Amino acid sequence: MLESIHMMETETISPEAEFRDGGKTSLYEGLKKQEQNMVVEDGFRLSSTGILVLDRTLGGGLPAGSLTYFSADPRSMSEVFLYQFTQSRKTYYFTTSRKPRFVLNDVINLGFDPSNIIFVDIYSEYYCTTCGDKSDNIGNEFIDSKIIDFTEFNLRNIANDSSGEEVNIIFDSFSFFMELTVNKGHIKQLVNVLYETTKDLGCLTYLYGVNNNKAQDIENFTFNICDVIFEAILDKGADKVISKLAIPKIRGMVPSADIIKFKIGEGIQIDTSKDIA
Repeated sequence: MLESIHMMETETISPEAEFRDGGKTSLYEGLKKQEQNMVVEDGFRLSSTGILVLDRTLGGGLPAGSLTYFSADPRSMSEVFLYQFTQSRKTYYFTTSRKPRFVLNDVINLGFDPSNIIFVDIYSEYYCTTCGDKSDNIGNEFIDSKIIDFTEFNLRNIANDSSGEEVNIIFDSFSFFMELTVNKGHIKQLVNVLYETTKDLGCLTYLYGVNNNKAQDIENFTFNICDVIFEAILDKGADKVISKLAIPKIRGMVPSADIIKFKIGEGIQIDTSKDIA
């Protein structure tokens, strides 16, 4: 143990040595060593979202390994995007707002095939006891912290089980975590775990959140970490309601400045026509 400590000390450059070298040895050489260990990938692979018209609008899909935040007006019924995303490949679907059976009913009633979906039931783990009764621990900091640990545990299992396989990960909704009574660093750690899991698997991960979230600082942190941002907007006109989708951020690509109109029908129906001024 003493020998290891001594070795560490001999490798450390003293402040005096830094001063004599004009600061070049420690700073430049340190950065140079880091660069030699970095793996840079040339180009990227596009993965289908499961919505063909949206893929064409994006130029083929989203970059594989993209962590996407889907900010939605809670009145817009934009969760249907999530249901259609599941049609592209095997999907781990984390439910926090409702029990999986209710989400499954909606998926089937809208005509989607549920065979790709594997539910991770965060809702019941948090809100229900082992007997199925409602839990009285809501808002308890210890319990809130444990539910984040439970989520990270499931993400690690997904990473182990899905290595080399093309998958989606969906959180419906991620706003649940932003409103937990825990240290903010714990939530930021979860976002980092999600980011790294997404990159390691090369999958598409969607974090669905309502845009009236009170935890603005955590939301901004998540916006910054995420590779892609979708924003679903509800415009109320004089005689009708118009649903719109903006995609202001796609890391690695040039995002489109166009606003995409959509409506809920047999899945997501995207209007490809252009408004003429």
